[in-house]
Amino acid sequence: MGVTVLLVSGQFVMSQSPAAGETQTPFHTVGGHLPLEVGALVQSGFGVTEDRNSFKFLMTGVQAGKVLTGNYGPGALRGNFEYAVQVFPFWQSYTPKFQRETCAVTAYLSCSAPYTVGGTFTGISITPILLRWNFVSTEKLSPWLQGGGGMIWTNHKYPAFGGPPYNPTNDGVNSDTSVWNFTPQFGVGAHYFLSPRRSIDFGANAVHISSASIGDKNPGVNASVQFTIGYTWWK
Repeated sequence: MGVTVLLVSGQFVMSQSPAAGETQTPFHTVGGHLPLEVGALVQSGFGVTEDRNSFKFLMTGVQAGKVLTGNYGPGALRGNFEYAVQVFPFWQSYTPKFQRETCAVTAYLSCSAPYTVGGTFTGISITPILLRWNFVSTEKLSPWLQGGGGMIWTNHKYPAFGGPPYNPTNDGVNSDTSVWNFTPQFGVGAHYFLSPRRSIDFGANAVHISSASIGDKNPGVNASVQFTIGYTWWK
């Protein structure tokens, strides 16, 4: 930190200026300011377990976060704690199509005509709880770890479920999924600061999708890997 003497309105005024190489990113400024972030992001990925490796995901949305603490911890572990929220007004999952029937057993077996299920599901996703630790040991690059949970609403019950072949457990009148699913998740990533108040953000998230059995069936997506890229304004 240096001291500069300026002549202002006929008076000498002393001001402090940053020393050479001193960072002014929101994670390193002095004075106790806890920054706020607002940004836009795109997320895409794929399923990785069981028969879900053909499932694909794409979503666009916004994020807002607030750093709640100052910087704590030793060395490379030094960082701060942030609470964030993500909203994806555009959420899509691309899944295989297949034929199924809805069947009922009374005095005899009665089934509907085969119809197509699966394909593209469109919805809205919100993650109201994201708890993130930002590492601040470097000036330009701040890696982070996060965990959180959210929910998805889809325009059709997700994912599609049922035969063929006919199975009374999977194709009966009470054998469907839900338009509501929950998304517990864990991720890693980094903020790369282009300037003191602008960053590009990269992330990789492991996301579980499950209805928590609020539908008749809960096949879900046990695990998916989803990658994000975003642009953030810091206050």
